[in-house]
This record gives sequence, structure tokens and C-alpha cells, in this order.
Amino acid sequence: MEGTVKRNPVIGEVAAEFFGTMILILFGVGVVAQVVTSEGSLGDHDSIAWGWGLGVTMGVYVAARLSGGHINPAVTIALAVFKGFPWSKVAPYCAAQFLGAFAAAIIVRFTYGDLISSVDPDHTIATQGIFSTLPGNGALDVSITTAFFDQVVGTAILVFVVFAVTQAANNPPLANVGPIVIGFLVVAIGMAWGANAGYAINPARDFGPRFATWITGYGDAMRDQNGNLYFWLPIIAPIIGGLIGGALWQFLMEPHLPAEGEVGEPTVSEPRVDR
Repeated sequence: MEGTVKRNPVIGEVAAEFFGTMILILFGVGVVAQVVTSEGSLGDHDSIAWGWGLGVTMGVYVAARLSGGHINPAVTIALAVFKGFPWSKVAPYCAAQFLGAFAAAIIVRFTYGDLISSVDPDHTIATQGIFSTLPGNGALDVSITTAFFDQVVGTAILVFVVFAVTQAANNPPLANVGPIVIGFLVVAIGMAWGANAGYAINPARDFGPRFATWITGYGDAMRDQNGNLYFWLPIIAPIIGGLIGGALWQFLMEPHLPAEGEVGEPTVSEPRVDR
């Protein structure tokens, strides 16, 4: 029909992943910037956990209709391995996620630039943690091995529960409530698994902002507080963790769910009362 706009679905999906991830980072990195530059007077660990969780919720809402709202390469790769997501879309999705995270971090970097310079004029490790993760959050004595294992565990939890929440046969929350549940999941991970490595659990969330700071004055952004090359850990460990979490769901839980169209047992039963 004349006047109809011809849509390219792949461009729409990639744009959704870009902007969904961008929204995630604007809230997540933004809340950390506020807490750090105010030296704790405008927030604390709990506000950071809630900021990241709400950022995930908003990001998924932005992207879900067009792309599924992955906003995380570890999720995209796990979906390709276990759920039939097309491999041809993995690279474009991951690229869009990294670029969205990078763009958001650049916005935060310059919007908070004056405050960052006032508390850390030399742009050291003291404020690097605003943008990317560090073992022990840059302050505690946590080994690379522990940080790696922590990221594997945290991302395995994330993907395992995401699969559970989005599996139709598992009686999941309604589609329009799903992003809220996933946001709560990220809040819970932040409150339970934030000490060892800052719960990146998302390669794009960490490397996009890390690269943004590396090119804007943080010369040691690719290293941790001990001088070890660290940028690779929040990329590799979450991907491994996502595959483990996906495999646990796929092979140990999903086979026991009712088949499509099959009537299963009630998901919530009445309390048993012995008379």
C-alpha cells in the first residue's frame, strides 16, 4: 500500500538491543556515580542494587517487543545454544549491546565529569568502579580465581532464573510482568553476590563502560587495583556462567515440565491437612 513504511526487522531488533542496554547502563552506572561522587550522602549499596535492578526492568521493557530484551551477551549466547535463537543474530545483538553500554557510559562520564573530578581529579581506581567492576570492588582482597568463580555463579543464577521465568510450560508471570521479575532477580543478585567482583554478570555492561573510561582519562581501566589485566574476566566468566545456568535448566528442569498442550499437576496445591 502506498505510503506504508517498509520495516527491516533485524534493524529494529538491533536498535532495541542498543537502546535497551543503553537504558540499563544509564540507570546502573548513573546510580553508582551518584553514590560515589556524593561520598555516600546520596545513596548506599542498597540504592545501587535497586538502581541496577530497575535499570534492567526499564531496559527490558524498551527492547522486549522488538528483540526479546536480552540486553546481555551472556543471555543471547545461552539462548542461541539452548533455545534456538538464530546464530546469525548473535554477533549483531552482542555488538548492539556493547555499543549501547558504551554510549550510555560516555553520557554518564561527561554528565558526572565535574563531580568525578572533584572527588578524584587524577581519575584513579577510586572512581573507576563507577563504570566497571573490580575484584573486591577495588577495596577488598579478592583473588582473580575467586572473582572468576563469583561471576560464573552469579551469571548461572541469572540465566537459570531467566529461563524459568520465560518458559511457557513453567507457568511464568504474564509477559508484561516478566521484566519486573527479572529486575527483582538482578536486585537479589546484587544484594547476595556483590562483594567478590561487583556482579557484572553481563559482558556488555562491564566492557562497554570500561572502554569508555579507558579512552576518556582512565589509563588503567583495563587493569584491577593490583595491576593485573582484568577486562577479560567480566567477559569470559559470565558467558561460561550463562552456559552453565542454561544447561542446568535445559537438562535438569525443562524435561520434567508438561509438554505443550499437556495438562500437568497444579503449580500451587492446597495445604495438606490430616484429619
